[in-house]
Amino acid sequence: MDMSQYLEIFIDETKEHLQGLNQALLSLEQNSQDKSVLNEIFRVAHTLKGMSGTMGFTKMAKLTHVMENVLHSLRNNEIKMNSDLIDLLFKCLDALENYTESIVNTSGEGQNDNSDIIQMLNSALEKNTESDDNKKSESLNKKHDKKETSKYATANFKLNQFEQNAANKAIEMDMNVFKITVILNKSCVLKSARSFIIFQTLERHGEIIKSEPRVEDIEDEKFEFEFTVVCITRQEADIFTREINQIAEVEKVIIENFEDIVEFQETKMEDSSLSGEAVIASVEDLQKENEDNQDQIQKQKTKTGKTVRVDIDRLDVLMNLVSELIIIKTRLEGLGDIDTSQTYNEAIEYLERITTNLHDAVMKVRMVPVELVFNRFPRMIRDVAKEIGKEIQLTMTGTETELDRTVIDEIGDPLIHLIRNSADHGIESKDKRIQLGKPNVGHIHLRAYQDGNNVVIEVEDDGQGINIEKVKKKAIERGVVKKDLINTLSQKDIIDFLFKPSFSTSDKITDLSGRGVGLDVVKTKIEQLGGMVEVETEALKGSKFIIRLPLTLAIIQALLVVIGDEKYAIPLSSTKEIIKITPDQIKLVQKQEVFLLRNTVVPIVRLNEILGVSVDDKDKKQLTVVIVRKGEKISGFLVDSLIGQREIVIKSLGKLLSGIKFMAGATILGDGNVALILDVNSLAV
Repeated sequence: MDMSQYLEIFIDETKEHLQGLNQALLSLEQNSQDKSVLNEIFRVAHTLKGMSGTMGFTKMAKLTHVMENVLHSLRNNEIKMNSDLIDLLFKCLDALENYTESIVNTSGEGQNDNSDIIQMLNSALEKNTESDDNKKSESLNKKHDKKETSKYATANFKLNQFEQNAANKAIEMDMNVFKITVILNKSCVLKSARSFIIFQTLERHGEIIKSEPRVEDIEDEKFEFEFTVVCITRQEADIFTREINQIAEVEKVIIENFEDIVEFQETKMEDSSLSGEAVIASVEDLQKENEDNQDQIQKQKTKTGKTVRVDIDRLDVLMNLVSELIIIKTRLEGLGDIDTSQTYNEAIEYLERITTNLHDAVMKVRMVPVELVFNRFPRMIRDVAKEIGKEIQLTMTGTETELDRTVIDEIGDPLIHLIRNSADHGIESKDKRIQLGKPNVGHIHLRAYQDGNNVVIEVEDDGQGINIEKVKKKAIERGVVKKDLINTLSQKDIIDFLFKPSFSTSDKITDLSGRGVGLDVVKTKIEQLGGMVEVETEALKGSKFIIRLPLTLAIIQALLVVIGDEKYAIPLSSTKEIIKITPDQIKLVQKQEVFLLRNTVVPIVRLNEILGVSVDDKDKKQLTVVIVRKGEKISGFLVDSLIGQREIVIKSLGKLLSGIKFMAGATILGDGNVALILDVNSLAV
């Protein structure tokens, strides 16, 4: 069977299971006596073993099989949980993630068999006199044991005359007849689909002549969590034991040799004996019947629920089509002067409602919770805390907050830098915290919440805060600012030095920090996403990094302005207000044009000079200024005139123009012309 068609499903499900395993291991580390968490880890390992075995990824299946043995011994209190064993299970998780990453990139699990990890797992089992796998093999291969099967209702049945004769004749022909009872996990949802896989496995090595309950009932899920079959085969029992146990959600398998159960009655065989050919023919008839029923089971399996997996590229195509629809709608609005009839206007208004609703619907499909990014950080904090010898607890809130998928994919690296920065720079050592009267355990809070058309993500710690004096000293040493001007700067201006390239307050370079690339990367990436970073800090109390991100990067509200003969768009999320000033209100302070707005000094940005557009504003008695925000700062963009607010579609400038400064993209206007979208963060002073 070609399994490549299932590869994408396997990868998606494996990633989900590994994420669950990561969270469960973190919980187990906090409370090693929690049996429910241990059972969850065992279930995930068992499922991964079955999935990887089915797909032919033998190295992955072998590792999870040995993991399963260790977890089984832990569940039965045959070995005790300790920190070394937790670390070993985390190594298993890392190895499984590496296998998965290799499968994603190459469709193969790679050459690393992780024999060192498997050896350590086997060593952990040495305290146990007999491994779980050996116990299982012994119980499955032993002869008929009435005590073993008496508690399972499906195992207590009698063969009819035809089935009895077929079994007897098969034994006479030196074939094996096994009575196989399969018990599924109580958490199994699609029992019929799981049973189909088990039937398929059995029929690869033999022929089924009896099923209890009937195949039709199994197909319709009219059974509990167990069923029993009688199978004729030339294989040994251990093959069935091994392969069925590799199938996910199988809790137990009991195999009995039917030779000890069937009572040979020679006289009856003479009356109604079957030849060897008849046995095979009868078995083939049964096989055909099973195949027909399995087709029905397969149909049942392929039924989908209320959710489907959709490739992000398909959503991008859908978003582009919606974008084109909005552009056409804007163009039709511009044609209103040609035909101003009521019918035309009503049609345009209806089209606008439809496109807005369609846009909202597509955006909701693209929105995913930030939990997808946040879930990687508890493990990271655990490893970082161990590495630097600190006790740190990470608290996450607002994980259900949703962001556009394109934004989610990009914010991981900035958050990693901020959280590692809080752990390394912010949180003090245990001894120092005791001296300061703080709790031994440092706390890092990761929050997310929606604020209007933005999503805010905060990284806050209760550490020592930013050492302003140390930042000043480093800034002077690096020549970022002159010594005589350093005391004239505000605290925020000084903190902004931390976001300069290659600026670091660390005295030595470590694996975590000291190279001055962390906060520089954060600022660059967030501003590329149309967001901004703010910092709040208090000495000995802690620091808070606040990231503001747009909900979406595809379609935004913008203010269209005219500069010279050119039209430009300014994102409305960055626009604070629009005012009129006279030329004599503009003053020059340290070679920077400014004006006073409600007792606040606002720097002027003459866009025509920066963008190279010629304008004639010498005779103007009033100037139009668009006040924009860049974090907590404000600047005034000088424009010639305003067109108004528009819903615009952001288009990329392409690879050849991607390096152009001050531009965040372009948009197509209603008249078909192109307007460039200004990058407020790079233009504002």
